[in-house]
Amino acid sequence: MNAGKSQILIVDDEPDIREVLELTLGRMNLETRSAANVEEARHLLEQFRFDLCLTDMRLPDGNGIGLVKHIQESYPNMPVAVITAFGNMETAIAALKAGAFDFVSKPLDLNDLRNIVRSALKVPRPAGSVAAAASETSPIGKKMLGDSPAIQKVRVMVEKLARGQAPVYIGGESGTGKELAARLIHELGPRADKPFVPVNCGAIPENLMESEFFGHKKGSFTGAIQDKEGLFKAADGGTLFLDEVGDLPLSMQVKLLRAIQEKSIRPVGTQAEIKVDVRILSATHRNLRELVTSGHFRQDLYYRLNVIELLIPSLRERIDDITLLTEQFCARLATGLSMKPPRLTNETLEALKRYPFPGNVRELENILERALTLCNGQEITPQDLQLPIGEAGTDGQGTFSNEESLDDYLERIERSAIEKALAQTNQNKTAAAKLLGISFRALRYKLEKLGIE
Repeated sequence: MNAGKSQILIVDDEPDIREVLELTLGRMNLETRSAANVEEARHLLEQFRFDLCLTDMRLPDGNGIGLVKHIQESYPNMPVAVITAFGNMETAIAALKAGAFDFVSKPLDLNDLRNIVRSALKVPRPAGSVAAAASETSPIGKKMLGDSPAIQKVRVMVEKLARGQAPVYIGGESGTGKELAARLIHELGPRADKPFVPVNCGAIPENLMESEFFGHKKGSFTGAIQDKEGLFKAADGGTLFLDEVGDLPLSMQVKLLRAIQEKSIRPVGTQAEIKVDVRILSATHRNLRELVTSGHFRQDLYYRLNVIELLIPSLRERIDDITLLTEQFCARLATGLSMKPPRLTNETLEALKRYPFPGNVRELENILERALTLCNGQEITPQDLQLPIGEAGTDGQGTFSNEESLDDYLERIERSAIEKALAQTNQNKTAAAKLLGISFRALRYKLEKLGIE
C-alpha cells in the first residue's frame, strides 16, 4: 500500500456497494481495503493501519455498532462512519452514541459520502492521551480555566466530542460557559476552518424565524427587499450553535427537525431544496426533558439534538476554581483599564467563595469588573465587590442547614438577590439583570419560575 495515501477500510456484505465505495474513494486518491463481514474487518484491522473505517450497519455476523465499539476500544484515534438503511434514524443515533464519527444513509448520496470522508480525514490526532490534551496547560485548558475535577471532566469530554460529528446538547445554568464549550468543540474539530454561527433562538421574533434560519427570496414577503441566505447556509461546512433552543416555538421545531434530518433547507419563497452540511450544537439553561414532558418541546427533536449530552457545572460545584478564575479575570480586566492588577485580600476571596453565584462565571466576571472600578487601585476589599446579598449569616439569609434542601436554600438566596436588585434599580429589569450578571432572558425565566411579579 502507498504510505503517502490515506487508507480506508470498507466493510459491507454487498459486492456492488463495496465496488461503488472503492471507485468513489479511489477517485479521491485514497487507498481502500474491503471486508464482507465483521470477522474479515477485525482481521484487516490487526494487519494494517487505517485512517478511517466505513461500515454498513447490517452485516452477516454482527452489526456496525459492535464494530464501532471494538474500534473505539482498540483503535481510539480512528474515525468510523456508518452506512444506515434509508429513514432509520434510531439506528443512526445509536451509532453516534456508540462513538461513530458520522453516518450516511442508503441510497448513498456520493456528495454526502465525500464530505464525511474529507471531514473524518481532517480529525486532529491527539499527541498524547485525551486527558493530557485537555489538561490546564493545553490550548483548551487555557480557554476553559480551572483545576477542579468537575471542569477537568468537561475538558476531556469537549476534546472527545470535537473528534466526531454527532449533535451535542450542552446543558447548564446561565453564565456557566455553554457557548465557550460549543466554540471549543468547533475549534478543536475538523470543521475549525469553516464558520461557527451562534444563534440565540429566544431573540428571534416568531414571524421571522423561518426566514432567519433558512433564508428567503426577494419579494417573498413584505419587507423582503433582497435575497437572504439564512443561518443554516451561513454555517455551511461549519457548526450551527442553537443557544436557548428551548425557546423555539413548536411550529419552528418541526421545520428545524426536517432540516436536520434531510440535511437540506428550503428558503422562504422558493420551491428548490438546498443541501447544507452543518454540525448542530445546542444549549439551554432550561430543563429540556421537562419541556418535552409538558408538551412544549417535540420529543423527536429532543432525541435528534440530544444525541450526546454535555453538562457544564455551576460555579457552586467548582468553588476551588474561584481563586484561579479571579486572578485571570482581574489580570485581563486590569489590562483593559490600563492598570496594574490589584491584590484581592483573603477576606475578599472568602466572601467570593461563600457567595452562591446564581449567574455563575459570567456573574463573577461582572462583579470583578465593577470591583476594579470601585477599588483604590491597590487591593480589592469585600466592600468593593458589592455582592447582591450579604455574606452568609447576614441579611436574613441564614446559613445553609440540613433542615431544607439545597435547592430550597439556593432558591431563597436567588429570590432575595433578585428582589434586592429590582429594588436597587427601581424595578428596571434590564438594569437588574446587569447588576446580577445574567442575561435579561435568564432574569425573565427566573422571575416566572420564582413567581416574582
